[in-house]
Parts: sequence; C-alpha cells; structure tokens
Amino acid sequence: MTGKVGPRRRSGPLVAGLALSLFSVPAAARDHASGGQSHNVRLFADATPLAVTITAPLTTLMEDRPDEEYLDGTFSFSADDGVERTVELKLRTRGNYRRGKDHCDFAPIRLNFPTQQLANTVFAGQDKLKLVTHCQTSRSYYEQLVLREYLAYRFLNVMTDKSFGVRLLEITYVDTDGAESFTKPGFVIEDDDAVAERNGMTIVRIDGISSDELDARQQNLVHVFEYLIGNTEYSLFKAEPNMDCCHNSNLMSATEGAPFTPLPYDFDFAGLVNAPYAQPNPRYDLRNVRQRLYKGLCKNNDLLPDTLQLYLAKKSAIYGVVNELELLSSRSRRDVSNYLDSFFDRISKPKSVRGRFIEKCIDSP
Repeated sequence: MTGKVGPRRRSGPLVAGLALSLFSVPAAARDHASGGQSHNVRLFADATPLAVTITAPLTTLMEDRPDEEYLDGTFSFSADDGVERTVELKLRTRGNYRRGKDHCDFAPIRLNFPTQQLANTVFAGQDKLKLVTHCQTSRSYYEQLVLREYLAYRFLNVMTDKSFGVRLLEITYVDTDGAESFTKPGFVIEDDDAVAERNGMTIVRIDGISSDELDARQQNLVHVFEYLIGNTEYSLFKAEPNMDCCHNSNLMSATEGAPFTPLPYDFDFAGLVNAPYAQPNPRYDLRNVRQRLYKGLCKNNDLLPDTLQLYLAKKSAIYGVVNELELLSSRSRRDVSNYLDSFFDRISKPKSVRGRFIEKCIDSP
C-alpha cells in the first residue's frame, strides 16, 4: 500500500514440494519461457517455490530502511545443474506503508542483481525485482498474509496476461550483523517493463488520464477483480501527489497513448488478505476491509455481463490456484474459499448483479 486516495464515494523450513498447475502462470510467460525477449520471463513461467538464501546486514537494513542507497549482500540458489550458485546482491528497503517501522519490523525489499552473473539460471535476464516480505518476523500468522497476497496476483494471472507475474520463494535470511538466521516465505514480482514487453506494450508514466482513455474491457476486468479480492485502495485514473498515474496501478500502451491498459498491484489492504493493520478506505462508508465495494464506471455497464461471464468461466481455475497452494493453513484455505464463494454467488444471480454492481457503479471517477 502506497498511501490513501482522496475522496469519492512460521518460522522454520517451508514445504518444498508445492507444484502449482500452469494455468496459474501467465500464458505469455509460458509461451516465451525459452527466451527471445530482452526481459527473460523464465522466472515467472513456473509456479514451483524456489529455495533461496539472502545473506546481508539485515539488522542495519531494517534499522536504517534506506530507500535509495543499496547495501551489499549475496544471493544463493540452485542453478540448472543442481549446484548452488551464489551471486552478488545489492538490496534496500522499498514501499511506503509497509516500510514504516510502526507497521512492519521487516520491510519489503528491492533486490538488485548483477545480470551477467545470472546467465543460464532461472533468474537469467533479471535486474531489479520487488520482494514482498513477511512484515512481522516473530508472528507466524503473517506468513499466511504473504501467501494470501500472492494468491491475489495469481487470480489476476488466471484472468489476463496483462498482469504481474509472481514467483514464490522460500527465503533463508542470514544476517551478517549477527542476528539469528530464519526462513520465511516471500515472493518476487515481475518488472513492469517486462510485463509490458511480453504484451507488446510499453509502460507509460504520466500524471493522470481520463476514464475515456482506458481500455474499457480491461478496466472492467480490473474493477471486478478488485471487487473479488475486496480492495478499494486503488485508482485507475488518478495519481498520488508527486507520483505517476495511477494509485497502485501502472499504465501500459501499445502506442504510448490511449487506449491505456491498467496494470494493478499492491493488494495487502484487500479483504482477501485481511491484514491486521489494514483499514477501510476512508473515502467510502465501509465497516472493514472485508466489505466489498464495486468501483466500476456506469458508462461501461453494457460490458459488465461479458466481464462477469468471463469470471464465471474461470471459476474452477481460480479455486484450483487456492487448492494447490499447499503452504496455506487450513484456516486460511477455508477463509479464502469462503470469500471466493461469496463473490461467485453474487455474480451468478441477476438480482445481486443489479444491486451490487449496476446500481452501485460510479458515474465519474
């Protein structure tokens, strides 16, 4: 989460045998996994968790929380031949809300790799990657929150290739400052330029746009996705002060102009995740983050039936992503499944669609 938008309306090793089916991986990533692009998408063409080790002055990193200066460390993982490879690594903290010490004792991290050292490995072609971390080291429940946010990204992968690929990691943190080592789940997020490139587009960085400049079908798909996960902490049209458009969403374009395609990210305030620190968006009269609110535009209501039918067609695949994530606790699995149940129940009944979507649409963003 990078801030509020303005008003309208486990310690210990992880299970290593997880093998998510390929429908949860962006199809474009699968198609181009063998290379042929300047951004290698191989890392995101498989959903099997990777065991890695980050060795760095982690106590210093989390005490100072640099957002520009990188600290030196190393990154270890198994190469294609099964031999452990250790490469140089630079790392700094990133983000806004979760970077605050009063919210997370372990902030999200930006990883900066020397690309030449990654040749012929699963990380080949990567440069800088965002790492989503566990937030609270001593509270094992936060590991489940990482997995639940990971699921949100995977759900969008099921719906569209115009989404960020993610890869789950089993991370052993070795602190060269002397603190005890520990292992936690995390996941890396595909670089936005790489997402755009594999979709034949480029990332466009501008202050803001009008809703007419967005691809109507894709914005509908994203609005319904945000409703599915119970997230209102985003805007597809407006930027935060001193930031590019848009709030928790990038813009892609095939022409560097309209129509723009939204590329959403950062879902930790979603009801699906249900983080203890998450608060409902103050723009809206919501009891808590679990309460859903549709933010789609009324002028796109004629496209809504097709959008909802697409979600119904992908229902089994979405549940499949949940069922095959073995690291989910039984409690999290049950809660996520129940949350999905309520979404699919609502979009399958005409009266519910009218009351919760068509009549709740937004006239202007």
